[in-house]
Amino acid sequence: MDLWVVVPAYNEERSIGATLRRLNEQADADFTLVVVDNTSTDRTAEVVREFAEEHPKLDLRIVRETQKGTGAAADTGIRHAISAGATHLARTDADCLPERDWIGAVKRAFDEGLELVSGPLRPRTDEFALRLWERRLLPAVVEMAAMFGRFRPGNQDPMYLGPYVMMPGCNVAITAELYERAGGFPRTCIEDVHEDRALVNRVRYLTAAYGLRKDVVVYGSVRRLRAFGLVRTLGWYADHRYKPDVVDIR
Repeated sequence: MDLWVVVPAYNEERSIGATLRRLNEQADADFTLVVVDNTSTDRTAEVVREFAEEHPKLDLRIVRETQKGTGAAADTGIRHAISAGATHLARTDADCLPERDWIGAVKRAFDEGLELVSGPLRPRTDEFALRLWERRLLPAVVEMAAMFGRFRPGNQDPMYLGPYVMMPGCNVAITAELYERAGGFPRTCIEDVHEDRALVNRVRYLTAAYGLRKDVVVYGSVRRLRAFGLVRTLGWYADHRYKPDVVDIR
């Protein structure tokens, strides 16, 4: 298994260092990491290069995508990895902290026969001093979005081979073969299309070998929840019924 991890990044100089450190601390270090600089205007690329120089044992690459958008950046990184020989891909985002056994858990899921896998998205507690109720908000938002997704008309098609499953783009892994068959992430901006949902539905036309694993855990930033509030965050995830003036919260 030749596993590559793809991390799209836009103006993440303050966050990406923590993400890189967590990936460098993985219990299973047998993977290649590629960061996609999505035309950042800050020091994101420099932070990544400096980290690579300071941690030569980590196989860390950086590529650039000039088309703005999480879908475009993630697709560029994954196709770069496939062209370099990757057989399996995992994606997280530049403001996220994968659990230290994330790589191992992803590999176990693939070994069990899954071709597309995701798992819990939990709130980071290192960014802000979170109250107990705040720590429960992100999982609640994810669960409510997942429930809405199961009944969303766009996720209902008799041609689908399996049920709808919410798989956050910051915690998803897929085989290279299935990614290419499905056409990959749509090369879009997050404010236009939820590229993770689009990929899941493309896969559902092709196979039922996808699912969630409790040990595939990523800790996500709560900065969008802090900026939007609970109701607007739910609206954002529910087909962009709420569209903020500023999407890229920093």
